[in-house]
Amino acid sequence: MKIALIGGTGFVGKAVLDELLRRGHAVTALARDTGKYAGRDGVTAVKADALDAQQVAAAVAGHDAVIDAYNPGWGLPDIHDLFLKGTEAILDGVQAAGLKRVLVVGGAGSLFIAPGLQLIDTPEFPAEWKQGALAAREALNRIRGRNALDWTFLSPPVHLAPGERTGAYRVGGDEVPMVAGEPAGISVADLAVAIVDEIETPKHVQKRFTVYS
Repeated sequence: MKIALIGGTGFVGKAVLDELLRRGHAVTALARDTGKYAGRDGVTAVKADALDAQQVAAAVAGHDAVIDAYNPGWGLPDIHDLFLKGTEAILDGVQAAGLKRVLVVGGAGSLFIAPGLQLIDTPEFPAEWKQGALAAREALNRIRGRNALDWTFLSPPVHLAPGERTGAYRVGGDEVPMVAGEPAGISVADLAVAIVDEIETPKHVQKRFTVYS
């Protein structure tokens, strides 16, 4: 497939890029600095700003699907506004290009820990992650209104860390996945496996889901 990837130099995006190339997909990586992809066989780097819908549209036109792993940076004081602006611009660009299939990588904060209670609204939720998580929750609410897109929103589990690629994972829905009474986790490599699996064989169109080990 011909896949456009946004955020391919981030923690999740790097793993997704590796998984796409491992499976032989042709990847177009959108970046403000295309030099970050120098020397990567199978990758076509295209200069584009994720905050500009017109640039996104021009870069993704003609692709089979778009994977949005955009994250402006956890340490930025305005991450909330930048995350939402970027997500909206990406989705606007995808629609303007006439594409339908897009997978958005979100956060665990909007998963439910109990009926009516999302993880982000618990007292234990780390303050340093809260603004980004609030933005990801709002992005999910907004994408649910985009009926013209065959979107999928993937929330990782609570614990996402480096680790080996096993190629195996379990699938959950809107709740925080638990194992033996504790929040579950997954390696970023296996999260990438789930992302590319969903692109190749869609099972969660216009739905949010999660995966865990």
